[in-house]
Amino acid sequence: MTTAPAQPGATVTPKPKPVVRIGDRVFSAASVISGGLILFVLILVAAFLVWQSLPAFSAKVGELPNGATNFWDFVGPLVFGTIWSALIALVIAVPLALGIALFISHYAPRRLAPVLGYVIDLLAAVPSVVYGLWGIVVLAPFVKPFYVFLNTYFGWFPLFSGQVTGTGRTILTASIVLAVMAIPIMTAVMREIFLQAPTLNEEASLALGATRWEMIRLSVLPFAKSGIVSAIMLGLGRALGETMAVALVLSVSTNVTFQVLIAQNPSTIAANIALQFAEASGTALNALIATGLILFVITLVINMLARYIVRKRVS
Repeated sequence: MTTAPAQPGATVTPKPKPVVRIGDRVFSAASVISGGLILFVLILVAAFLVWQSLPAFSAKVGELPNGATNFWDFVGPLVFGTIWSALIALVIAVPLALGIALFISHYAPRRLAPVLGYVIDLLAAVPSVVYGLWGIVVLAPFVKPFYVFLNTYFGWFPLFSGQVTGTGRTILTASIVLAVMAIPIMTAVMREIFLQAPTLNEEASLALGATRWEMIRLSVLPFAKSGIVSAIMLGLGRALGETMAVALVLSVSTNVTFQVLIAQNPSTIAANIALQFAEASGTALNALIATGLILFVITLVINMLARYIVRKRVS
């Protein structure tokens, strides 16, 4: 479609300029400044960690905690313990969070569902030190007979082999506590995603004769895949960075082992920093900060991986 040329002598009306309000300018500037400030603070944190960590990378024998010969021998068991305990926690928490979210969103009576959701959300408000005390006083003695049962009848499996500790303070106990702490945030995200599933698809599945579980499997879960991945990654971040609960529950050693019922458990980076930071000085303090840098990098990589998985599933 072509525009007819203006007639000679005709007056051309200029286009009105868009009205820019002061409030729009203030809001736009505040948004840009806030986003830039977050990035700037992140860069400052990374620069501080790198600067304070440099002496630890070149430390000599005897200058590092736990009698480590070099920094990587010192941080290696901590990285293993951090990742291992978080993975065990995810194995426990993901099925429970998924089941709770599905029950609240699609199975519970409408009057009961908001109450259950509110109770689960309240678990996120409990301080981590309370979870740690619960793990020591209640959970560890409670699960000790179960650990003996696992070792007696399934000791042929490497995870359950070895001498069972008499205190119940193992990496498996710490992982159970981490799972309980990760369940609320994972459940909240999954529940909201399940409630946003298209109602027409659900009703169409039921109308075609599908059972409720078939409807969930065919209509709800495919829609919520990216949200489930996001919830799992949030729970993983919660488990990786937890400090006090692990420090209180875990019986710490520098061993690297997959056995989950013995007393010699690898510690986590966050718990080790909390336990040794007050008495550290010199190169030992730099080593603890360097382990914080390693945890910072691990968390950053996991977040980037989560965003990549979510984008790939969405596209």
